[in-house]
Amino acid sequence: MRMIVGLWRWRGNPLCRGTDRREAWLSLWAALLIALGVPLAGWAAADAAHEALLRTAHEQQHERQRIQATVQHVTVLPPLDSETETAAGAQNRNRVTARWTGPEGNTHTGTVMLRHPVEPGSRFPVWTDAQGRLTSRPMSARSARSYSLLAGLAAAAFAAGALEGGRRVTVRLLLRRRYARWDEEWVRIGPDWGRTGAGN
Repeated sequence: MRMIVGLWRWRGNPLCRGTDRREAWLSLWAALLIALGVPLAGWAAADAAHEALLRTAHEQQHERQRIQATVQHVTVLPPLDSETETAAGAQNRNRVTARWTGPEGNTHTGTVMLRHPVEPGSRFPVWTDAQGRLTSRPMSARSARSYSLLAGLAAAAFAAGALEGGRRVTVRLLLRRRYARWDEEWVRIGPDWGRTGAGN
């Protein structure tokens, strides 16, 4: 921001170099793009992600079905965290071999991990695809909205980082150019520095 203020303060100053003006203009445009462009980029990414995720959610809800499976065999496994201090209140995991009839009418058998205890012969709900294979719960519209919001935030953060990174690289290039010009001037003037009547 100092460079932006300096752009106005030094507009008629003969000591203001061209690189100073370019650096100030660069900071001004970067600030405007971050303030205006980054929210637009985030909104556009969130909107595009929301439409795509809603389509995916509708497809999953149409293709996947919730059906009842029958428990055939149960194997109780210890909690993933087997430390005695932390595992005291943790629940055991149940590896369940179950049987179910898919939407196409065929009988299927598979293994499911459950947290709550079940007994052989009991029934519990599972999600399957059109071929009767086990699958996850279909995405909801609320989940699609949450994921699209995260995508928008990530896109906005990436855009802001790219703009700021570009500004810093450009400023560094301007500084190198400025130092190179100083070196050239010193090579030209340096040997005569301090001599009486050196410019005569």
